[in-house]
Amino acid sequence: MPGAPNGQICTGSEEFGQSSDHPPGAYKTRTSSSVSKWARMAFLQELARKKFVIFFSGLQGRRKILTQNSGIAASTGSPGHAPHTHQVLIVGAGPTGLMLASELALAGVDVAIVEKRATQALSGLRAGGLHMRTLELLDQRGVGDQFVAEGQRFQIAPFHETMLDVSDTPTRRNYFLALPQSRFEAMLADRVAGQGVRIYRGQEVVDFRQDEEGVEAQLGDGTHLRSAYLVGCDGARSAIRKQGGIEFAGWEPSKSWLIAEARWREEPRWGIADDAHGTYALGKMEEPDRVRIVLVEHALNRGDQPRLEEVKALLVEVYGTDFGIHDPTWISRFTDQCRQAVAYRQGRLLLAGDAAHIHPPMGGQGLNMGVQDAFNLGWKLAQVVQGLSPDALLDTYQAERHPVADRVLRNAMAEVALQRRDPRSRALGEKMSELAAMDAPRKYLVAERAGLTIRYDLGGDHPLVGRRLPDLEIVAGGRTRTMYEYLHEGRPVLFAFAKGADPEKVAASDRVLRIAARCEATWDLPVLGPVEPPEALLVRPDGYVAWAGSLDDASLRDALGFWFGSDGV
Repeated sequence: MPGAPNGQICTGSEEFGQSSDHPPGAYKTRTSSSVSKWARMAFLQELARKKFVIFFSGLQGRRKILTQNSGIAASTGSPGHAPHTHQVLIVGAGPTGLMLASELALAGVDVAIVEKRATQALSGLRAGGLHMRTLELLDQRGVGDQFVAEGQRFQIAPFHETMLDVSDTPTRRNYFLALPQSRFEAMLADRVAGQGVRIYRGQEVVDFRQDEEGVEAQLGDGTHLRSAYLVGCDGARSAIRKQGGIEFAGWEPSKSWLIAEARWREEPRWGIADDAHGTYALGKMEEPDRVRIVLVEHALNRGDQPRLEEVKALLVEVYGTDFGIHDPTWISRFTDQCRQAVAYRQGRLLLAGDAAHIHPPMGGQGLNMGVQDAFNLGWKLAQVVQGLSPDALLDTYQAERHPVADRVLRNAMAEVALQRRDPRSRALGEKMSELAAMDAPRKYLVAERAGLTIRYDLGGDHPLVGRRLPDLEIVAGGRTRTMYEYLHEGRPVLFAFAKGADPEKVAASDRVLRIAARCEATWDLPVLGPVEPPEALLVRPDGYVAWAGSLDDASLRDALGFWFGSDGV
């Protein structure tokens, strides 16, 4: 794989505060649902007390695990409708829902998706690219090369009026990948089909109810589905979020844009244009007689279904002609509103992707954040439904992902503000462009946009704790491999790098992969610079470092129990 030389890593500098009373590997957050050291102790005590009954049954050759609290036990359902049962039900087969389903299936969970589209076909560009961290996550599952082969690499990224060079970002995937959402979804859909995930197509969840044992959802055709958990991945207008009564707090829109794809009779004036209202763009498409149009509206419009006549009228106002556009395949409107669900979890209901957070598309964060939500939630939800961890583990999903989305929303609002055309905003934009041209600010802006500055506040003294694992080359068992190769199965991994260290002596579940390795690379974190090489690392299935220290440190046992449940130690 191309990219930075071995010994370089790309991770973040975002700090959420550390406290000396937190032992290494302990979980801590500053949100209202913070898990203090006392709550963490209670968590571990609950783990020790709780007795799980695990049943094994065959389902088309797959291992299916049911627990006493799985919520998929026999249910009477509605009269005349015996509910189908799954451990997890996902609503929405977009990028977030498909990725979450894939992660759950990889862990052996019986998961199904409800999708209102009859096919996976998707009109319009929608999201158009994958960021570095998303590409790394795909590498962690061994499929990164497949997606890269379908896209186009770019080693530049726009920020306001500056193009940022990203080629020196220390990650193997030191580029942004242009890949239409339609193609990305199709590839994910093929993956989940190969994993045996059932998709109820052409269906919508019209009602659902929670009880102590699970969730029962009713589809439009009267079908009832029973599951332990229901996850809404159904987009910005999420019916699941609305039915759950979860507040979608944020900032009202101040601007709106029209975006369309159509045929033209008069060749457009390709490229970008500006006026006092903002920026406009006319871009070429693969078909020579088609144009992609992005227009800032001169007055805020909140209408959900714009018409071709609106696009033509605005073209005439800006360009003096509508270029004879006709036969549109896609017309949409977006605004600069920013909103986030106050709660990502309500009992057995969870939200991910655009159902949990929305913002203007500056920086292309939406799809990428949704995929990363799915990676964070998938392994945790799998452990809970399989009876390996208490339900409380799911609270760490909100604690970790909510601050990430909050920061992205604020960054998006800042970029919208920079696009204003009044003299004060222009002066601010010029100053930001000057800063972005400097080396250190450029590297930080690139890493942040690429999703590489995230640090979950997990406690611990080592700067790697809470950050993504870099994909360095290591030597283990006489073979040279990258670290991500050990994450392909979605298992926790305990790496031991100290000379003579034997991770096999650590009491841990067979689910925890233990690797004694030699790493001669430099552990260099962007912005922070070189950091002390770790003696040992405990890595979560999502590729984030849960603990760092020496193998005889008592905090390792705590971290194993906290993150990986009753058989983690």
